[in-house]
Amino acid sequence: MDHFLYRDGVLHAEDVPLPEIAAAVGTPVYVYSTATLARHYRLFAEALAPLPHLVCFAVKANSNVAVLRTLGDLGAGMDVVSGGEYLRAKAAGVPGSRIVYSGVGKTVAEMRLALGGGVRQVNVESEAELRQLSAVAAGMGLRAPIALRVNPDVDAGSHDKISTGRKTDKFGVPISRARAIYAEAATLPGIEVVGIDMHIGSQLTELAPFEAAYRKLADLAAVLRADGHRIARLDLGGGLGIPYAQTNEAPPLPSDYGAMVKRVLGHLDCEIEIEPGRLICGNAGVLVASVIYEKHGEDRDFLIVDAAMNDLVRPAMYGAHHDIVPVIEPAPGTARAPVDVVGPVCESGDTFARQRPLPPLGAGALVAFRSAGAYGAVMASEYNSRPLVPEVLVSGGDFAVVRARPSFDEMLARDTLPPWMSGEAG
Repeated sequence: MDHFLYRDGVLHAEDVPLPEIAAAVGTPVYVYSTATLARHYRLFAEALAPLPHLVCFAVKANSNVAVLRTLGDLGAGMDVVSGGEYLRAKAAGVPGSRIVYSGVGKTVAEMRLALGGGVRQVNVESEAELRQLSAVAAGMGLRAPIALRVNPDVDAGSHDKISTGRKTDKFGVPISRARAIYAEAATLPGIEVVGIDMHIGSQLTELAPFEAAYRKLADLAAVLRADGHRIARLDLGGGLGIPYAQTNEAPPLPSDYGAMVKRVLGHLDCEIEIEPGRLICGNAGVLVASVIYEKHGEDRDFLIVDAAMNDLVRPAMYGAHHDIVPVIEPAPGTARAPVDVVGPVCESGDTFARQRPLPPLGAGALVAFRSAGAYGAVMASEYNSRPLVPEVLVSGGDFAVVRARPSFDEMLARDTLPPWMSGEAG
């Protein structure tokens, strides 16, 4: 469920008509719903009760500080994968004790940043990283709390680019080597073992891959405890999918996921950490765009909108589907015709949908790309020198710009000329 509904024929975000936001901010614009973010976070928190747990929002899905603050104020932790994401979580007021640092390529500078600012745990991805982290922590007079990310060689069955738990993927260490690596970790002066980490991929629509991976995790936990390691936490990653189309597709509910976790892992008496991103924020956001032109081709018609692949790259990058709906609800019985919905970027890949049945939409009409709250604004770029899209957060009848659209002057000011071009050369 989300809070983007038609009222009196106009699509609203909670109690705010989307045309009101478009008029105030311009298009394209991302719009997020506070009520949806809060509802989806609470679904996960309730699903894991009464197990001790922490729901850590995957910041890579949506890193806007106002979004992070909304979730952090509800008690969410944060899963970060870069120094920048760590600083965003801290800027949102989330304490280090609720920040988990993941990521396959942590630098020394990032290690120092997290250890110095406070971190719940570091999810270590390799032996080389483990040794480097120990050296950094020991040099700071600290011991880094760690969970080793193990790769269970389980195919999540999702898109190839977002599967992370197969032996051919770059993430984690083979589960077969985990015991030896934990033995080494126990000897390192800057390391404190606190648990095990695992994440098998994103946009999973079945529970079977999770269960297969978690059973391997349970077996490993028993072996490591027998070896004398403290395994107090199990970090299960994220990955639960959402329906991107208004179809009969029905990914598992958080309650179903929680029941499976309790059944498979509940006997271990561990604190459970999960790192959902998409399911919390995906349906909490829409991208609102304006129609620029209708164009009639030889064998198809095109609807050219002012959003482009640089604003929402998922369709171009993954072949992903987003429902596209008119902001002004068509009258009952309005005929629909297939059109290609495209943007103005000079790439044939700048196509959001092919032959999508839509009602007549002339220049100036507003459309909303649903389920755009995850991996939308965070993956945006300024390709074709198009300024980044602004972001708006709605709460009830109020809305505020939480990231402004840069002006062209601001965008150009980041470029500088070398002295031999600017007349400053001696």
